[in-house]
Amino acid sequence: MLIELHITDFAIIDQLTLPLRPGFNVLTGETGAGKSIIIDAVGALLGGRLGVEFVRSGAEVARVEGIFGLEGAEQLDARLASEYGIEPDAEDHTLILSRELHRSGRSICRVNGRIVPTNVLQALGQELVDIHGQSEHLSLLRASRHVDFLDRYAGLQELRAAVADAVLALRTCRRELQKLVADDRETARRMDLLRYQIDEIQSAGLVPDEDRDLLGERTRLQNAERIMSLADLAYAALYAGGEEQRPAVELLAQAEASLRELTRLDPAVAEAAAQAESLGFQVEELARTIRAYRDGVEHNPDRLEQVEERLTLIHNLKRKYGSSIAEIMAYRDRAAADLDAMSHSEERIAELKAREGELLAEVGRLAGTLSQARREAGKRLAEAVESELAGLNMHKVRFQVEIAHQPDPEGVILDGASEPVTVTATGADVVEFLISPNPGEPLKPLARIASGGETSRLMLALKSILSQADTVSTLIFDEIDQGVGGRSGHIVGEKLWALSSRHQVICVTHLPQIACFGDTHFSIVKQTAGDRTVTRVQELTGEARVAELAEMLGGAREPGRQAARAMLQQTEGRKAAIRPAPPG
Repeated sequence: MLIELHITDFAIIDQLTLPLRPGFNVLTGETGAGKSIIIDAVGALLGGRLGVEFVRSGAEVARVEGIFGLEGAEQLDARLASEYGIEPDAEDHTLILSRELHRSGRSICRVNGRIVPTNVLQALGQELVDIHGQSEHLSLLRASRHVDFLDRYAGLQELRAAVADAVLALRTCRRELQKLVADDRETARRMDLLRYQIDEIQSAGLVPDEDRDLLGERTRLQNAERIMSLADLAYAALYAGGEEQRPAVELLAQAEASLRELTRLDPAVAEAAAQAESLGFQVEELARTIRAYRDGVEHNPDRLEQVEERLTLIHNLKRKYGSSIAEIMAYRDRAAADLDAMSHSEERIAELKAREGELLAEVGRLAGTLSQARREAGKRLAEAVESELAGLNMHKVRFQVEIAHQPDPEGVILDGASEPVTVTATGADVVEFLISPNPGEPLKPLARIASGGETSRLMLALKSILSQADTVSTLIFDEIDQGVGGRSGHIVGEKLWALSSRHQVICVTHLPQIACFGDTHFSIVKQTAGDRTVTRVQELTGEARVAELAEMLGGAREPGRQAARAMLQQTEGRKAAIRPAPPG
Protein backbone atom coordinates (compact mmCIF):
# COMPACT_ATOMS: atom_id res chain seq x y z
CA MET A 1 0.00 0.00 0.00
CA LEU A 2 1.01 3.63 -0.47
CA ILE A 3 1.94 4.89 2.99
CA GLU A 4 3.05 8.43 2.24
CA LEU A 5 3.43 10.69 -0.78
CA HIS A 6 5.82 13.67 -0.94
CA ILE A 7 5.55 16.18 -3.80
CA THR A 8 7.89 19.15 -4.36
CA ASP A 9 7.65 21.83 -7.07
CA PHE A 10 5.29 19.75 -9.20
CA ALA A 11 2.86 21.85 -11.30
CA ILE A 12 1.19 24.27 -8.80
CA ILE A 13 2.29 22.22 -5.77
CA ASP A 14 5.28 23.68 -3.96
CA GLN A 15 5.46 21.32 -0.99
CA LEU A 16 2.90 18.65 -0.12
CA THR A 17 2.96 15.58 2.12
CA LEU A 18 0.00 13.21 1.97
CA PRO A 19 -0.03 10.49 4.67
CA LEU A 20 -2.36 7.76 3.40
CA ARG A 21 -3.89 4.94 5.38
CA PRO A 22 -5.33 1.47 4.77
CA GLY A 23 -8.96 1.31 3.74
CA PHE A 24 -10.85 3.94 1.76
CA ASN A 25 -9.09 7.32 1.34
CA VAL A 26 -11.08 10.13 -0.30
CA LEU A 27 -9.70 13.40 -1.68
CA THR A 28 -12.12 16.28 -2.17
CA GLY A 29 -11.84 19.94 -3.06
CA GLU A 30 -12.89 22.53 -5.58
CA THR A 31 -12.18 22.10 -9.26
CA GLY A 32 -8.59 23.24 -10.02
CA ALA A 33 -7.40 22.81 -6.43
CA GLY A 34 -4.86 20.19 -7.46
CA LYS A 35 -6.55 16.85 -6.76
CA SER A 36 -5.85 15.44 -10.21
CA ILE A 37 -2.33 16.87 -10.06
CA ILE A 38 -1.70 14.59 -7.08
CA ILE A 39 -2.84 11.64 -9.19
CA ASP A 40 -0.59 12.87 -12.03
CA ALA A 41 2.29 12.91 -9.54
CA VAL A 42 1.58 9.30 -8.59
CA GLY A 43 1.50 8.42 -12.30
CA ALA A 44 4.90 10.08 -12.74
CA LEU A 45 6.21 8.10 -9.76
CA LEU A 46 5.12 4.89 -11.49
CA GLY A 47 7.14 5.69 -14.62
CA GLY A 48 4.51 7.57 -16.62
CA ARG A 49 5.37 10.18 -19.22
CA LEU A 50 6.53 13.40 -17.67
CA GLY A 51 7.03 16.68 -19.53
CA VAL A 52 8.97 19.70 -18.30
CA GLU A 53 5.66 21.60 -18.00
CA PHE A 54 5.20 19.77 -14.69
CA VAL A 55 8.21 21.59 -13.20
CA ARG A 56 6.77 24.42 -11.10
CA SER A 57 7.41 27.89 -12.44
CA GLY A 58 10.56 29.30 -10.88
CA ALA A 59 11.90 25.89 -9.82
CA GLU A 60 14.62 23.82 -11.46
CA VAL A 61 13.57 20.35 -10.33
CA ALA A 62 10.22 18.67 -9.63
CA ARG A 63 10.33 15.73 -7.20
CA VAL A 64 7.85 13.01 -6.28
CA GLU A 65 8.55 10.38 -3.63
CA GLY A 66 6.34 7.56 -2.41
CA ILE A 67 6.76 5.16 0.50
CA PHE A 68 5.14 1.78 -0.12
CA GLY A 69 4.51 -0.95 2.43
CA LEU A 70 5.09 -4.48 1.14
CA GLU A 71 3.74 -6.57 4.00
CA GLY A 72 2.59 -9.92 2.64
CA ALA A 73 4.10 -9.33 -0.82
CA GLU A 74 6.62 -12.19 -0.67
CA GLN A 75 6.47 -12.91 -4.41
CA LEU A 76 7.14 -9.26 -5.24
CA ASP A 77 10.05 -9.27 -2.76
CA ALA A 78 11.60 -12.27 -4.50
CA ARG A 79 11.25 -10.73 -7.97
CA LEU A 80 12.67 -7.40 -6.81
CA ALA A 81 15.74 -9.16 -5.49
CA SER A 82 16.25 -11.50 -8.46
CA GLU A 83 15.43 -9.14 -11.36
CA TYR A 84 16.58 -5.76 -10.05
CA GLY A 85 18.79 -6.50 -7.03
CA ILE A 86 16.48 -4.39 -4.84
CA GLU A 87 15.87 -5.31 -1.22
CA PRO A 88 12.93 -3.75 0.71
CA ASP A 89 13.77 -2.23 4.09
CA ALA A 90 14.30 -5.13 6.49
CA GLU A 91 12.78 -3.42 9.55
CA ASP A 92 9.56 -1.83 8.34
CA HIS A 93 9.38 -3.73 5.01
CA THR A 94 9.01 -0.62 2.86
CA LEU A 95 10.04 0.41 -0.61
CA ILE A 96 10.77 4.05 -1.45
CA LEU A 97 10.25 5.14 -5.05
CA SER A 98 11.31 8.61 -6.20
CA ARG A 99 11.49 10.55 -9.41
CA GLU A 100 13.07 13.87 -10.30
CA LEU A 101 12.36 15.93 -13.41
CA HIS A 102 14.87 18.66 -14.22
CA ARG A 103 13.92 21.66 -16.29
CA SER A 104 16.48 20.49 -18.84
CA GLY A 105 14.24 17.46 -19.44
CA ARG A 106 16.48 14.97 -17.63
CA SER A 107 14.57 12.49 -15.47
CA ILE A 108 16.13 10.51 -12.59
CA CYS A 109 14.38 7.50 -11.04
CA ARG A 110 15.39 5.85 -7.76
CA VAL A 111 14.27 2.83 -5.75
CA ASN A 112 15.46 2.85 -2.14
CA GLY A 113 18.00 5.51 -3.10
CA ARG A 114 19.44 3.51 -5.99
CA ILE A 115 19.21 5.00 -9.49
CA VAL A 116 17.24 2.75 -11.85
CA PRO A 117 15.91 3.03 -15.44
CA THR A 118 12.37 4.32 -15.93
CA ASN A 119 11.20 0.89 -17.05
CA VAL A 120 11.96 -0.45 -13.56
CA LEU A 121 9.55 2.09 -12.05
CA GLN A 122 7.00 1.10 -14.68
CA ALA A 123 7.37 -2.60 -13.83
CA LEU A 124 7.08 -1.90 -10.10
CA GLY A 125 4.14 0.43 -10.69
CA GLN A 126 2.16 -2.36 -12.34
CA GLU A 127 2.65 -4.45 -9.18
CA LEU A 128 1.96 -1.71 -6.63
CA VAL A 129 -0.76 0.62 -7.95
CA ASP A 130 -3.59 0.54 -10.47
CA ILE A 131 -4.80 4.00 -11.51
CA HIS A 132 -8.27 4.30 -13.02
CA GLY A 133 -9.20 7.55 -14.63
CA GLN A 134 -9.10 9.34 -17.93
CA SER A 135 -5.48 8.47 -18.62
CA GLU A 136 -3.22 5.93 -20.22
CA HIS A 137 -3.26 3.89 -17.03
CA LEU A 138 -6.85 2.81 -17.71
CA SER A 139 -6.11 -0.81 -18.54
CA LEU A 140 -9.77 -1.63 -19.19
CA LEU A 141 -9.66 0.25 -22.51
CA ARG A 142 -6.72 -1.83 -23.76
CA ALA A 143 -8.21 -4.88 -25.47
CA SER A 144 -4.88 -6.71 -25.07
CA ARG A 145 -5.45 -6.70 -21.30
CA HIS A 146 -8.95 -8.20 -21.44
CA VAL A 147 -7.60 -11.74 -21.56
CA ASP A 148 -5.72 -11.01 -18.32
CA PHE A 149 -8.94 -9.85 -16.59
CA LEU A 150 -10.75 -12.99 -17.74
CA ASP A 151 -7.97 -15.36 -16.68
CA ARG A 152 -7.67 -13.77 -13.23
CA TYR A 153 -11.42 -14.03 -12.80
CA ALA A 154 -11.46 -17.72 -13.78
CA GLY A 155 -8.21 -18.62 -12.00
CA LEU A 156 -6.65 -19.92 -15.20
CA GLN A 157 -3.08 -18.68 -14.64
CA GLU A 158 -1.66 -22.18 -14.10
CA LEU A 159 -3.29 -23.60 -17.26
CA ARG A 160 -2.20 -20.51 -19.21
CA ALA A 161 1.40 -21.00 -18.01
CA ALA A 162 1.28 -24.63 -19.22
CA VAL A 163 0.12 -23.40 -22.66
CA ALA A 164 2.96 -20.87 -22.73
CA ASP A 165 5.55 -23.56 -21.92
CA ALA A 166 4.19 -25.89 -24.63
CA VAL A 167 4.11 -23.06 -27.21
CA LEU A 168 7.71 -22.13 -26.38
CA ALA A 169 8.80 -25.77 -26.80
CA LEU A 170 6.98 -25.95 -30.15
CA ARG A 171 8.59 -22.74 -31.41
CA THR A 172 12.05 -23.97 -30.36
CA CYS A 173 11.49 -27.29 -32.12
CA ARG A 174 10.28 -25.57 -35.30
CA ARG A 175 13.22 -23.15 -35.36
CA GLU A 176 15.71 -26.01 -35.21
CA LEU A 177 13.76 -27.94 -37.83
CA GLN A 178 13.68 -24.96 -40.20
CA LYS A 179 17.40 -24.50 -39.72
CA LEU A 180 18.08 -28.12 -40.64
CA VAL A 181 15.86 -28.23 -43.73
CA ALA A 182 17.34 -25.05 -45.20
CA ASP A 183 19.01 -25.02 -48.64
CA ASP A 184 20.88 -28.34 -49.13
CA ARG A 185 23.63 -26.69 -51.17
CA GLU A 186 24.24 -24.14 -48.46
CA THR A 187 24.42 -26.95 -45.92
CA ALA A 188 26.94 -28.81 -48.09
CA ARG A 189 29.07 -25.67 -48.46
CA ARG A 190 28.90 -25.14 -44.73
CA MET A 191 29.99 -28.71 -44.04
CA ASP A 192 32.99 -28.39 -46.42
CA LEU A 193 34.03 -25.18 -44.69
CA LEU A 194 33.71 -26.74 -41.24
CA ARG A 195 35.82 -29.76 -42.30
CA TYR A 196 38.55 -27.44 -43.65
CA GLN A 197 38.54 -25.33 -40.47
CA ILE A 198 38.63 -28.35 -38.18
CA ASP A 199 41.50 -29.93 -40.18
CA GLU A 200 43.44 -26.67 -40.21
CA ILE A 201 43.20 -26.29 -36.44
CA GLN A 202 43.72 -30.00 -35.73
CA SER A 203 46.81 -30.28 -37.93
CA ALA A 204 48.43 -27.38 -36.08
CA GLY A 205 48.65 -29.57 -32.96
CA LEU A 206 48.19 -26.62 -30.65
CA VAL A 207 49.10 -26.84 -26.95
CA PRO A 208 47.51 -24.52 -24.36
CA ASP A 209 49.69 -21.43 -23.67
CA GLU A 210 52.17 -22.62 -26.33
CA ASP A 211 52.39 -19.14 -27.83
CA ARG A 212 53.50 -17.65 -24.51
CA ASP A 213 56.33 -20.19 -24.19
CA LEU A 214 57.36 -19.67 -27.82
CA LEU A 215 57.58 -15.91 -27.37
CA GLY A 216 59.93 -16.40 -24.44
CA GLU A 217 62.06 -18.87 -26.38
CA ARG A 218 62.23 -16.53 -29.37
CA THR A 219 63.48 -13.71 -27.17
CA ARG A 220 66.23 -15.97 -25.79
CA LEU A 221 67.26 -17.22 -29.24
CA GLN A 222 67.32 -13.70 -30.71
CA ASN A 223 69.58 -12.49 -27.88
CA ALA A 224 71.67 -15.66 -27.35
CA GLU A 225 75.09 -13.96 -27.72
CA ARG A 226 74.18 -11.11 -25.37
CA ILE A 227 72.70 -13.55 -22.86
CA MET A 228 75.86 -15.71 -22.88
CA SER A 229 78.05 -12.62 -22.47
CA LEU A 230 76.09 -11.31 -19.50
CA ALA A 231 75.94 -14.74 -17.85
CA ASP A 232 79.72 -15.14 -18.32
CA LEU A 233 80.40 -11.75 -16.74
CA ALA A 234 78.18 -12.63 -13.79
CA TYR A 235 79.90 -16.01 -13.33
CA ALA A 236 83.36 -14.41 -13.53
CA ALA A 237 82.42 -11.81 -10.92
CA LEU A 238 81.21 -14.53 -8.58
CA TYR A 239 83.70 -17.37 -9.15
CA ALA A 240 86.26 -17.14 -11.94
CA GLY A 241 87.64 -13.66 -11.45
CA GLY A 242 89.94 -11.95 -13.94
CA GLU A 243 93.34 -10.43 -14.44
CA GLU A 244 92.57 -7.41 -12.23
CA GLN A 245 89.57 -8.77 -10.32
CA ARG A 246 89.36 -11.37 -7.60
CA PRO A 247 86.09 -13.42 -7.58
CA ALA A 248 83.43 -12.78 -4.95
CA VAL A 249 83.79 -16.33 -3.59
CA GLU A 250 87.49 -15.78 -2.82
CA LEU A 251 86.84 -12.38 -1.25
CA LEU A 252 84.07 -13.80 0.94
CA ALA A 253 86.37 -16.68 1.99
CA GLN A 254 89.02 -14.16 2.99
CA ALA A 255 86.41 -12.12 4.92
CA GLU A 256 85.21 -15.27 6.70
CA ALA A 257 88.77 -16.28 7.70
CA SER A 258 89.42 -12.81 9.11
CA LEU A 259 86.17 -12.85 11.07
CA ARG A 260 86.91 -16.34 12.47
CA GLU A 261 90.32 -15.10 13.70
CA LEU A 262 88.61 -12.01 15.11
CA THR A 263 86.10 -14.19 16.95
CA ARG A 264 88.90 -15.73 19.03
CA LEU A 265 89.78 -12.24 20.19
CA ASP A 266 86.20 -10.93 20.52
CA PRO A 267 83.33 -13.48 20.62
CA ALA A 268 80.84 -10.67 19.87
CA VAL A 269 81.56 -10.99 16.12
CA ALA A 270 80.78 -14.72 16.00
CA GLU A 271 77.43 -14.08 14.38
CA ALA A 272 79.03 -11.95 11.67
CA ALA A 273 81.50 -14.75 10.96
CA ALA A 274 78.63 -17.21 10.58
CA GLN A 275 76.89 -14.84 8.18
CA ALA A 276 80.05 -14.58 6.10
CA GLU A 277 80.29 -18.38 5.94
CA SER A 278 76.61 -18.63 4.86
CA LEU A 279 77.09 -15.97 2.21
CA GLY A 280 80.05 -17.88 0.86
CA PHE A 281 77.97 -21.02 0.41
CA GLN A 282 75.15 -19.01 -1.27
CA VAL A 283 77.51 -17.29 -3.67
CA GLU A 284 79.07 -20.63 -4.65
CA GLU A 285 75.59 -22.07 -5.32
CA LEU A 286 74.63 -18.94 -7.31
CA ALA A 287 77.82 -19.26 -9.38
CA ARG A 288 77.06 -22.91 -10.20
CA THR A 289 73.48 -21.97 -11.21
CA ILE A 290 74.71 -19.18 -13.52
CA ARG A 291 77.32 -21.47 -15.07
CA ALA A 292 74.70 -24.12 -15.80
CA TYR A 293 72.42 -21.45 -17.33
CA ARG A 294 75.26 -20.07 -19.46
CA ASP A 295 76.26 -23.50 -20.69
CA GLY A 296 72.63 -24.20 -21.65
CA VAL A 297 72.33 -21.12 -23.87
CA GLU A 298 73.01 -21.77 -27.52
CA HIS A 299 73.02 -19.67 -30.65
CA ASN A 300 70.71 -21.75 -32.91
CA PRO A 301 69.45 -19.95 -36.06
CA ASP A 302 67.61 -23.07 -37.24
CA ARG A 303 65.59 -23.30 -34.02
CA LEU A 304 64.87 -19.55 -34.16
CA GLU A 305 63.46 -20.01 -37.67
CA GLN A 306 61.27 -22.87 -36.45
CA VAL A 307 59.94 -20.75 -33.57
CA GLU A 308 59.18 -17.86 -35.92
CA GLU A 309 57.27 -20.15 -38.28
CA ARG A 310 55.31 -21.63 -35.39
CA LEU A 311 54.36 -18.19 -34.05
CA THR A 312 53.27 -17.09 -37.55
CA LEU A 313 51.03 -20.16 -37.82
CA ILE A 314 49.45 -19.45 -34.42
CA HIS A 315 48.99 -15.77 -35.35
CA ASN A 316 47.13 -16.73 -38.55
CA LEU A 317 44.90 -19.13 -36.64
CA LYS A 318 44.11 -16.41 -34.05
CA ARG A 319 43.18 -14.01 -36.83
CA LYS A 320 40.58 -16.53 -38.08
CA TYR A 321 39.29 -18.33 -35.03
CA GLY A 322 39.95 -16.47 -31.77
CA SER A 323 42.25 -14.21 -29.81
CA SER A 324 43.90 -17.04 -27.86
CA ILE A 325 44.79 -20.71 -28.29
CA ALA A 326 41.95 -21.58 -25.87
CA GLU A 327 39.46 -19.74 -28.09
CA ILE A 328 40.81 -21.42 -31.22
CA MET A 329 40.38 -24.84 -29.66
CA ALA A 330 36.89 -23.92 -28.44
CA TYR A 331 36.00 -22.86 -32.01
CA ARG A 332 37.27 -26.23 -33.25
CA ASP A 333 35.03 -28.04 -30.73
CA ARG A 334 31.97 -26.01 -31.76
CA ALA A 335 32.69 -26.58 -35.43
CA ALA A 336 33.02 -30.31 -34.79
CA ALA A 337 29.68 -30.33 -32.96
CA ASP A 338 28.02 -28.43 -35.84
CA LEU A 339 29.53 -30.78 -38.39
CA ASP A 340 28.34 -33.80 -36.42
CA ALA A 341 24.84 -32.34 -36.21
CA MET A 342 24.80 -31.68 -39.96
CA SER A 343 26.14 -35.14 -40.71
CA HIS A 344 23.24 -36.63 -38.79
CA SER A 345 20.69 -34.06 -39.94
CA GLU A 346 18.39 -36.59 -41.56
CA GLU A 347 18.03 -38.52 -38.32
CA ARG A 348 17.63 -35.28 -36.38
CA ILE A 349 15.03 -33.97 -38.83
CA ALA A 350 13.01 -37.16 -38.36
CA GLU A 351 13.28 -36.79 -34.58
CA LEU A 352 12.22 -33.12 -34.71
CA LYS A 353 9.26 -33.84 -36.98
CA ALA A 354 8.06 -36.49 -34.58
CA ARG A 355 8.57 -34.10 -31.68
CA GLU A 356 6.74 -31.34 -33.58
CA GLY A 357 3.75 -33.64 -34.01
CA GLU A 358 3.73 -34.44 -30.29
CA LEU A 359 3.97 -30.77 -29.36
CA LEU A 360 1.23 -29.78 -31.81
CA ALA A 361 -1.06 -32.31 -30.16
CA GLU A 362 -0.09 -31.08 -26.68
CA VAL A 363 -0.55 -27.41 -27.58
CA GLY A 364 -3.88 -28.22 -29.25
CA ARG A 365 -5.07 -30.08 -26.17
CA LEU A 366 -3.95 -27.46 -23.64
CA ALA A 367 -5.04 -24.43 -25.71
CA GLY A 368 -8.36 -26.10 -26.45
CA THR A 369 -8.95 -26.77 -22.75
CA LEU A 370 -7.99 -23.18 -21.93
CA SER A 371 -10.28 -21.81 -24.66
CA GLN A 372 -13.24 -23.83 -23.42
CA ALA A 373 -12.62 -22.73 -19.84
CA ARG A 374 -12.47 -19.11 -21.00
CA ARG A 375 -15.77 -19.39 -22.87
CA GLU A 376 -17.49 -20.77 -19.81
CA ALA A 377 -15.86 -18.14 -17.57
CA GLY A 378 -16.74 -15.40 -20.09
CA LYS A 379 -20.44 -16.15 -19.70
CA ARG A 380 -20.18 -16.08 -15.92
CA LEU A 381 -18.16 -12.87 -15.99
CA ALA A 382 -20.68 -11.16 -18.31
CA GLU A 383 -23.54 -12.08 -15.99
CA ALA A 384 -21.60 -10.91 -12.94
CA VAL A 385 -20.64 -7.59 -14.60
CA GLU A 386 -24.22 -6.89 -15.70
CA SER A 387 -25.39 -7.63 -12.15
CA GLU A 388 -22.78 -5.26 -10.70
CA LEU A 389 -23.64 -2.59 -13.28
CA ALA A 390 -27.31 -2.86 -12.40
CA GLY A 391 -26.33 -2.05 -8.84
CA LEU A 392 -24.49 1.00 -10.22
CA ASN A 393 -27.64 2.32 -11.98
CA MET A 394 -26.63 0.91 -15.36
CA HIS A 395 -29.60 -1.48 -15.59
CA LYS A 396 -29.90 -1.50 -19.38
CA VAL A 397 -26.27 -2.10 -20.19
CA ARG A 398 -25.42 -5.37 -21.91
CA PHE A 399 -21.90 -6.76 -21.47
CA GLN A 400 -20.32 -9.64 -23.35
CA VAL A 401 -16.93 -11.34 -23.47
CA GLU A 402 -16.13 -12.05 -27.11
CA ILE A 403 -13.65 -14.86 -27.75
CA ALA A 404 -12.37 -15.32 -31.30
CA HIS A 405 -9.63 -17.28 -33.07
CA GLN A 406 -7.29 -16.19 -35.83
CA PRO A 407 -7.08 -18.71 -38.73
CA ASP A 408 -3.51 -19.72 -39.52
CA PRO A 409 -2.45 -22.44 -42.01
CA GLU A 410 0.76 -22.88 -40.01
CA GLY A 411 -1.07 -22.84 -36.70
CA VAL A 412 -2.46 -25.47 -34.34
CA ILE A 413 -5.70 -27.46 -34.49
CA LEU A 414 -7.42 -27.24 -31.12
CA ASP A 415 -9.13 -30.24 -29.60
CA GLY A 416 -12.62 -30.45 -31.03
CA ALA A 417 -11.80 -28.10 -33.96
CA SER A 418 -11.04 -28.76 -37.60
CA GLU A 419 -9.07 -25.71 -38.78
CA PRO A 420 -5.65 -24.58 -37.53
CA VAL A 421 -5.48 -21.27 -35.66
CA THR A 422 -2.78 -19.02 -34.25
CA VAL A 423 -1.66 -19.98 -30.75
CA THR A 424 0.61 -17.67 -28.74
CA ALA A 425 1.93 -17.79 -25.19
CA THR A 426 -1.49 -16.55 -23.98
CA GLY A 427 -3.39 -19.25 -25.88
CA ALA A 428 -5.49 -19.31 -29.03
CA ASP A 429 -8.08 -16.76 -27.92
CA VAL A 430 -8.45 -13.12 -28.90
CA VAL A 431 -10.50 -11.78 -25.97
CA GLU A 432 -12.36 -8.47 -26.11
CA PHE A 433 -15.05 -6.94 -23.92
CA LEU A 434 -18.13 -5.70 -25.79
CA ILE A 435 -20.78 -3.35 -24.45
CA SER A 436 -24.17 -2.03 -25.45
CA PRO A 437 -24.86 1.01 -23.22
CA ASN A 438 -28.45 1.49 -24.41
CA PRO A 439 -31.29 -0.87 -25.40
CA GLY A 440 -31.46 -1.55 -29.11
CA GLU A 441 -27.81 -0.75 -29.74
CA PRO A 442 -25.54 -3.55 -30.98
CA LEU A 443 -22.63 -4.79 -28.89
CA LYS A 444 -19.43 -2.96 -29.82
CA PRO A 445 -15.85 -2.89 -28.48
CA LEU A 446 -15.67 -1.20 -25.09
CA ALA A 447 -12.83 1.13 -26.07
CA ARG A 448 -14.84 2.62 -28.95
CA ILE A 449 -18.16 3.50 -27.35
CA ALA A 450 -17.92 3.67 -23.54
CA SER A 451 -18.09 7.17 -22.07
CA GLY A 452 -15.82 8.25 -19.23
CA GLY A 453 -18.45 7.66 -16.56
CA GLU A 454 -19.43 4.30 -18.04
CA THR A 455 -15.81 3.20 -18.24
CA SER A 456 -15.18 4.15 -14.62
CA ARG A 457 -18.23 2.25 -13.43
CA LEU A 458 -17.35 -0.73 -15.62
CA MET A 459 -13.90 -0.81 -14.07
CA LEU A 460 -15.44 -0.52 -10.62
CA ALA A 461 -17.76 -3.43 -11.43
CA LEU A 462 -14.85 -5.52 -12.69
CA LYS A 463 -12.68 -4.61 -9.72
CA SER A 464 -15.48 -5.62 -7.37
CA ILE A 465 -15.71 -9.01 -9.11
CA LEU A 466 -11.94 -9.53 -9.43
CA SER A 467 -10.91 -8.11 -6.06
CA GLN A 468 -10.17 -11.50 -4.53
CA ALA A 469 -7.81 -12.45 -7.38
CA ASP A 470 -6.26 -9.00 -7.86
CA THR A 471 -2.70 -8.79 -6.49
CA VAL A 472 -2.31 -4.98 -6.82
CA SER A 473 -2.55 -3.55 -3.31
CA THR A 474 -3.50 0.06 -4.11
CA LEU A 475 -6.35 1.15 -6.39
CA ILE A 476 -6.70 4.82 -7.36
CA PHE A 477 -9.93 6.15 -8.90
CA ASP A 478 -9.64 9.63 -10.36
CA GLU A 479 -13.08 11.31 -10.57
CA ILE A 480 -14.96 8.05 -10.94
CA ASP A 481 -18.12 10.10 -10.31
CA GLN A 482 -17.99 11.63 -13.81
CA GLY A 483 -21.50 11.27 -15.21
CA VAL A 484 -22.77 9.80 -11.90
CA GLY A 485 -25.70 11.41 -10.08
CA GLY A 486 -26.28 11.64 -6.35
CA ARG A 487 -28.37 8.48 -6.11
CA SER A 488 -25.84 6.43 -8.05
CA GLY A 489 -23.03 8.11 -6.13
CA HIS A 490 -24.18 6.47 -2.91
CA ILE A 491 -23.99 3.05 -4.61
CA VAL A 492 -20.56 3.83 -6.11
CA GLY A 493 -19.30 4.90 -2.69
CA GLU A 494 -20.53 1.68 -1.15
CA LYS A 495 -18.79 -0.37 -3.85
CA LEU A 496 -15.52 1.50 -3.38
CA TRP A 497 -15.67 1.06 0.37
CA ALA A 498 -16.31 -2.68 -0.07
CA LEU A 499 -13.22 -2.89 -2.28
CA SER A 500 -11.14 -1.41 0.54
CA SER A 501 -11.52 -4.61 2.56
CA ARG A 502 -8.91 -6.18 0.27
CA HIS A 503 -7.14 -3.16 -1.20
CA GLN A 504 -6.10 0.31 -0.24
CA VAL A 505 -8.50 2.54 -2.21
CA ILE A 506 -7.78 6.20 -3.02
CA CYS A 507 -10.53 8.18 -4.71
CA VAL A 508 -10.76 11.73 -6.03
CA THR A 509 -14.41 12.73 -6.00
CA HIS A 510 -16.81 15.66 -6.20
CA LEU A 511 -19.76 13.73 -4.82
CA PRO A 512 -20.51 13.88 -1.07
CA GLN A 513 -22.37 10.57 -1.44
CA ILE A 514 -19.01 8.94 -2.26
CA ALA A 515 -16.89 11.04 0.10
CA CYS A 516 -18.98 10.14 3.15
CA PHE A 517 -17.92 6.48 2.77
CA GLY A 518 -14.26 7.37 3.22
CA ASP A 519 -12.38 5.92 6.19
CA THR A 520 -9.94 8.83 5.81
CA HIS A 521 -10.95 12.15 4.25
CA PHE A 522 -8.50 14.70 2.86
CA SER A 523 -9.37 18.18 1.64
CA ILE A 524 -7.26 19.63 -1.20
CA VAL A 525 -7.37 23.43 -1.32
CA LYS A 526 -5.76 26.06 -3.51
CA GLN A 527 -4.33 29.06 -1.68
CA THR A 528 -2.40 32.19 -2.53
CA ALA A 529 0.96 32.63 -0.80
CA GLY A 530 2.41 36.03 -1.67
CA ASP A 531 1.95 36.25 -5.42
CA ARG A 532 1.97 32.47 -5.98
CA THR A 533 -0.80 29.86 -6.07
CA VAL A 534 -0.10 26.75 -4.00
CA THR A 535 -1.94 23.55 -3.11
CA ARG A 536 -2.42 22.41 0.47
CA VAL A 537 -3.82 19.19 1.95
CA GLN A 538 -5.62 18.71 5.28
CA GLU A 539 -7.05 15.59 6.87
CA LEU A 540 -10.64 16.23 7.89
CA THR A 541 -12.25 14.84 11.01
CA GLY A 542 -15.22 15.80 13.15
CA GLU A 543 -16.90 19.10 12.35
CA ALA A 544 -14.28 19.97 9.71
CA ARG A 545 -15.41 16.96 7.72
CA VAL A 546 -19.07 17.85 8.27
CA ALA A 547 -18.34 21.35 6.94
CA GLU A 548 -16.63 19.97 3.82
CA LEU A 549 -19.52 17.61 3.05
CA ALA A 550 -21.97 20.46 3.60
CA GLU A 551 -20.05 22.56 1.06
CA MET A 552 -20.20 19.66 -1.38
CA LEU A 553 -23.96 19.41 -0.80
CA GLY A 554 -24.25 23.09 -1.67
CA GLY A 555 -25.16 24.44 1.77
CA ALA A 556 -22.43 25.58 4.13
CA ARG A 557 -24.88 26.86 6.75
CA GLU A 558 -26.53 24.85 9.50
CA PRO A 559 -29.17 23.11 7.32
CA GLY A 560 -26.36 21.89 5.06
CA ARG A 561 -24.36 20.74 8.09
CA GLN A 562 -27.38 18.89 9.43
CA ALA A 563 -27.79 17.15 6.07
CA ALA A 564 -24.09 16.24 6.09
CA ARG A 565 -24.32 14.79 9.61
CA ALA A 566 -27.37 12.77 8.61
CA MET A 567 -25.55 11.47 5.54
CA LEU A 568 -22.54 10.43 7.64
CA GLN A 569 -24.77 8.75 10.20
CA GLN A 570 -26.69 6.89 7.53
CA THR A 571 -23.44 5.84 5.83
CA GLU A 572 -21.95 4.53 9.07
CA GLY A 573 -25.10 2.50 9.65
CA ARG A 574 -24.89 1.10 6.14
CA LYS A 575 -21.19 0.25 6.58
CA ALA A 576 -21.92 -1.56 9.84
CA ALA A 577 -24.67 -3.59 8.17
CA ILE A 578 -22.56 -4.78 5.20
CA ARG A 579 -19.07 -4.62 6.73
CA PRO A 580 -16.93 -7.13 4.83
CA ALA A 581 -14.40 -9.38 6.44
CA PRO A 582 -11.09 -7.63 7.28
CA PRO A 583 -8.17 -7.98 4.84
CA GLY A 584 -6.21 -11.22 5.03
